[in-house]
This record gives sequence, C-alpha cells and structure tokens, in this order.
Amino acid sequence: MRVEIWSDVACPWCYIGKARFEQGLSAFAHKDDVEVVFRSFELDPTLPKGAVSDVIPMLAKKYGMSLEQAKAAEERVASNAHASGLEYIFGAHDVGNTFDMHRLIHFANARGKQKELVAALFHNHFADERSLFDDERLIELAVQVGLDADEARAVLADETAYAAEVRADEQEAQMLGANGVPFFVLDRKFGVSGGQPAEVFTQALQEAWAAQVPALKVVGEAAPDGAVCGPDGCEIP
Repeated sequence: MRVEIWSDVACPWCYIGKARFEQGLSAFAHKDDVEVVFRSFELDPTLPKGAVSDVIPMLAKKYGMSLEQAKAAEERVASNAHASGLEYIFGAHDVGNTFDMHRLIHFANARGKQKELVAALFHNHFADERSLFDDERLIELAVQVGLDADEARAVLADETAYAAEVRADEQEAQMLGANGVPFFVLDRKFGVSGGQPAEVFTQALQEAWAAQVPALKVVGEAAPDGAVCGPDGCEIP
C-alpha cells in the first residue's frame, strides 16, 4: 500500500499530522507493507525568496488578529504538538518561501533519504531556534541524514533542479481537491484531510487495505443442495 502525504515544512499541522499518522500506522497490522511518500504543497508560493518574517506578526497580519490573539493561537498549536509527543518551541520559527526545501526533499527521495530529511526539516523548523531559510543550514541537515553536501549545494544553486517535480505535486493536489494540508492519500482510493487523531489514520489504513482484496461473499452456503466434502468426509444428502 502507498500513502502519499501532501505537506509543507512551514505548516505546523503537517508536523503534528505526520506524528499522528505515524502513531496510527504503528497500530496497523500491515504497517511493514506501507510505503510513505511525501508530496509538495506550498502554503504561500507568492512569498519572495529571501523575505523572512517572524511567525507571530505574520499570523496577526494574515488573519487580522491582534498580537495577543496570534500568540494565543500559536500557544494552542504548541499545546497540540506537545500532546502528540513533539517538541515545539513557542513562537520561535519564522516564515518564508519553502520552494527550495521542497526541491531538496525531491532530491532526497531520489537518493532514498526523503523520510529522514522531512523529519529533520520539521524538527528543525518547529523545535530548534535556527532558521531553515538559509542554504547552509539546509545543507547541514542534508548531510546529517546521509546526503552528499556538494550534491545538495548544487541542487539549491540550480533553481530548475527538481522544480518540475514540485510543480507536478502541486498540480496533482489541485486535481485531487486538496485545498489545504496535510492531505493524506491512501492507494489513490481514500483521502484523509488534516492532522486527524491517530485512530482515524489506523481506521483509514484498515479500510484501504481491505479495499485491495475485498472479502469474498459466499452465495448459497446454506442452500439444501449445496453439499460439500471436507477433511472429515462428505455430507450425506
């Protein structure tokens, strides 16, 4: 079974939803047969590269809140993260264009390190006070998960590298009706929107698995002429 997760590194509910999905997956009987692939979705692709702002003022401006209301909203997100077993530093992360991160995630996928890099990016963004919007920091994280520093630097330097893959993911999200993230697609048959509780993901996985090989419906099992033979002999009509 394949699970595709559309997400953005800058999205706190993607960070939380990823953790909850993994908790739900751990309770799934066939978890070892599940392939997880991360897909790209930019929360704000209009942000110019290099324009970075603090999260609290950004929330206040974007949603028309006071700074106090924005802080309260951030505190609620932090509380949800902590309840999901995640580290989350209140108000520490900044906001900017994530396109290069998505390109690097696709590069990591080509090298078999996508899962590790996504985890490192999320943890750094929400649980570390160092900004992700710095190429050298991205290269450091790439090396930490086993990627080659020169290759990662070359990807970041070439704005066309893996750009088509990012755009293809975003177009596909639109076709699937994903207007927000996280968005989980199970075997292209079931969709789960948002950072749902772990048990919701477990149930969705079970339903998707059952849909692969539907239960056989036996017709006429109780009919009088439906005699059968078994290990203990044959029915006598």
